[in-house]
Amino acid sequence: MNAIEITGLCKQFTGKRMTKVDALKGLDLTIAAGEIFGFLGPNGAGKSTTIKLVMGLLRPTSGTAKIMGMDVGQAESRRNVGYLPENPAFYDYLSAEEYVAFVGSQFRMEKALLARRSEEVLTRLDLWEARKRPMRGYSKGMVQRVGLAQALIHDPDVYILDEPMSGLDPIGRALVKEIILDLKKRGKCVFFSTHITDDVEKVCDRVGIIANGVLKSVHAVDELLQHGIEGYYVQVANCPDDLICEYAKQGNNSMPVDQIFVSRQQYQECMEKLFAVGSSVVFIEPKRKNLEAFFLDVVANNKL
Repeated sequence: MNAIEITGLCKQFTGKRMTKVDALKGLDLTIAAGEIFGFLGPNGAGKSTTIKLVMGLLRPTSGTAKIMGMDVGQAESRRNVGYLPENPAFYDYLSAEEYVAFVGSQFRMEKALLARRSEEVLTRLDLWEARKRPMRGYSKGMVQRVGLAQALIHDPDVYILDEPMSGLDPIGRALVKEIILDLKKRGKCVFFSTHITDDVEKVCDRVGIIANGVLKSVHAVDELLQHGIEGYYVQVANCPDDLICEYAKQGNNSMPVDQIFVSRQQYQECMEKLFAVGSSVVFIEPKRKNLEAFFLDVVANNKL
């Protein structure tokens, strides 16, 4: 069973002077159980609208969405979902411990299990020491981590996270990426939106790029990165000068090894020549376009 299935999903809003604004246009998307899927797009692309439709917070103009085979119009479809909204706002007179306990109770968790899970997630998210303080005294990053804690508390199979790294410092961002990768190891599905390409590149199996309410492309992240290889930096020892001159030498001549740049097309031929003259390859590093370059190309040109 797929974790999320979206078919022909559209959302039209009424703007100023009764003008119609198409925020989402015929979205078709399937996300498998156990998959980490990044939903990438510029601000205003339709990411949050999609998530709110899937979570039943908005009604679609047309189209359908299902979570674990159940239509999102049924409240029961969200029982096995951990949801983090784009801008989490909580009862700030409550502490993190109280709020997480409240959320767990709504999912009918047993008290002993809730207490154990509460300690686990608050400790994991570095909130344990501040767990009894009212959230009105929390920083933006701490509030974001409370949002993640309440999404994790009941250990669902599907996570829908809207900008989960928003407002976090580098340590917090690294922690969230680590948590997402851990969820993948445990067979959970994570569907998260972002406009930061590095977040997707580090943790996702697939990425969907959306712009102006239209899904432009869906690709495996590994395939995109492999496709983007332009050549290789090769560090080589005991290489004759005439052979080095055939390629673009890189770096300082005082290096103990020589570094050359070999295009993707030259790579096989270069390796054969190096081994034929008895040179030793010390290190090979691909030069590739990162996901940001693909993203900008898709958004600007609607192509890959």
